[in-house]
Amino acid sequence: MLPKILFADDDPLMHQLYKPHVERAGYEWIGASNGREAMAVAASGDTRLAVIDIVMPEMDGLATIAKLKNAEATKTIPVILITGEPEYYARQRELSAVGAAVFMTKPFGPGQLVEAIDRLLPRTASIP
Repeated sequence: MLPKILFADDDPLMHQLYKPHVERAGYEWIGASNGREAMAVAASGDTRLAVIDIVMPEMDGLATIAKLKNAEATKTIPVILITGEPEYYARQRELSAVGAAVFMTKPFGPGQLVEAIDRLLPRTASIP
């Protein structure tokens, strides 16, 4: 069973760009387009890591990560927080305090995302 990666971003192009690289690296991709969908996916179990965009409709990334970290079933899921909004770059330290393990600003290459995932989810030699 491949480790499940939740990717929450309201921009479908972001999913198209990163999904093939994450899957090729040996992870299962589960997409969500807003925080409410992301919470439903994470709560269903088996999510090993979440990549969450800050700016999303319905429930933004900061509210989503707060709910993830406050729920017993999801509080240990590592989170990579992403954004394309420059104002958040200056708030990296504050954003890490909300529970993000990694903070990345767009644009970033698919390889950078896979490297961040690999750092947070070390694999054993038995996993292809």
